[in-house]
Amino acid sequence: MTKSAHQPAQLIDRYVQAVRFWMPRGEEDVLAELTEDLYSQLDAKEEEVGRHLNEDEVAAILKPCGRPIVMAGKLRPKAYLIGPTMFPVYRFILKVSLLWMMVPIFIFIVGPVHYAETKSLGAAIGLTLAGLWPAGFIAAGIITLVFAGLERAQNQICPSGRWNPKSLPPLQKPQRKTSKLNVVCELIFNALGFVWLLLLPSNPFLILGPASHFLSAAPTLHAFYGAFLLLALVALVRSAIVFTRPQWTRFPVWSQWGQTVLWLIVLNYMIGVAGHTPGAAWHPFVVSTSAVEQHVRIAAVLNASILVSIVCAWLGLSVALVVQTWESVRLFRKTNRQSEPSLSVHVL
Repeated sequence: MTKSAHQPAQLIDRYVQAVRFWMPRGEEDVLAELTEDLYSQLDAKEEEVGRHLNEDEVAAILKPCGRPIVMAGKLRPKAYLIGPTMFPVYRFILKVSLLWMMVPIFIFIVGPVHYAETKSLGAAIGLTLAGLWPAGFIAAGIITLVFAGLERAQNQICPSGRWNPKSLPPLQKPQRKTSKLNVVCELIFNALGFVWLLLLPSNPFLILGPASHFLSAAPTLHAFYGAFLLLALVALVRSAIVFTRPQWTRFPVWSQWGQTVLWLIVLNYMIGVAGHTPGAAWHPFVVSTSAVEQHVRIAAVLNASILVSIVCAWLGLSVALVVQTWESVRLFRKTNRQSEPSLSVHVL
């Protein structure tokens, strides 16, 4: 029998396609063996009943295999503390937390504070690195413990008995594989970021560190807090939709474009407000709560660092917007070309 000769049998191809999404590159031999095994079971069952199986009967063959992410975890090389199912998500969260969040915070916030306190570049670098290493180890340890716990509880969180193979996304033509950053990893990261923003007003230590004892957010920064919270919520909802609706192939590209535009608007307003902050002392983002000259100087250095970071972010997002616009136009043209033949068939 030719593979995918009748419609219900395509459920196997859709299952293997979903498993391939969670597999590392270069595992086509393993996936081919999985496909051959599933079709062997299908052929044996059809020979037994003397007819083609319907969709429910094909789903019954796939159901014992478990969800695609579980099957991919079984096919991956064995791991120890954190299993292959959770390890890609763990590695991404660890990279984001340490390289994209903690390092910039120490460079642009903690470092300038130490420099303002010591007035020595060498001492500031030494103190910053001395604080970065233990903070990084603590953060990595917490993240590892959390994912180790999730690894132990994943069977209870996602029992295979509740999974329905008929809920798999439709079979797609071969194309560039959707990035995992736009699914589970992005969803977890956006959820953590949203929670972090909610805790920030009552816990300024989360961003200012020890400097929160004599620094506080300026009124201008308070005015933009609602916009930051809304943008974080938009990102969380977007990643949740991408995760639950993988068949919406246009949505990830176009929604990312819209999200970038919103961020550019907010950052542009922040740059404009920072350039027109009234008062003799320039303190658009943070202010010193004490009259100590050293604390006032730290606030000035930190305001300059934050402004430079915002300008760099604005420039980076501007470049990203150009790339995303080009990708959106390519996707629009591609989907139009694919829809034209089907429309002509219906007309004829």
